[in-house]
Amino acid sequence: MVIATTNSQNVQKSKSKMSENIETAILANGCFWCTEAIFQQLKGVKSVTSGYTGGTVKNPTYKEICTGTTGHAEAIQIKFDTSIISYQEILEVFFSTHDPTTLNRQGYDVGSQYRSAIFYNSENQKDIAMSFIEDLTNAAVFEKPIVTEVTASTIFYPAEDYHQNYYNNNKTQGYCVAVINPKLEKFMKQYQSKLKKQ
Repeated sequence: MVIATTNSQNVQKSKSKMSENIETAILANGCFWCTEAIFQQLKGVKSVTSGYTGGTVKNPTYKEICTGTTGHAEAIQIKFDTSIISYQEILEVFFSTHDPTTLNRQGYDVGSQYRSAIFYNSENQKDIAMSFIEDLTNAAVFEKPIVTEVTASTIFYPAEDYHQNYYNNNKTQGYCVAVINPKLEKFMKQYQSKLKKQ
């Protein structure tokens, strides 16, 4: 009995330690079909959920989001293991895989729902984000000013089921072939050492 209890306690401690390493990032950088597919590839990322946040309407639908009147952004909620990948590394991928200088637009996707935004979950995340943007600005990484919104996270509403894991479930769909594939290929070449084993 003592041995069984000890093993059980060890398992609980192990689970507790693992949960302590899990942090959540909420980012908006264009169509979540694209951003979800990118962050799913990273080592240390446990899950990516597409959804809506930053608006005023409760339980918004995709149809409502597309009007651009709810105030929400298409966003992704990333759960990641900080012992494998840091929040700063998450932001590095975030800024390198979209244009943070275009207001309410990413490519052909136009509207406030496609704005560049970081929704921080702690003061530490806020400090890291603000410092990261300052460093990018001082280094003149982008020709135009960064317009990424940095604001406290509120309610994150998961998108409808058919939006989840969209790219992996619809690889032959036109948007995936024409838009996501080129972005994904470029990203995978740039971050090869940080990708999960296929």
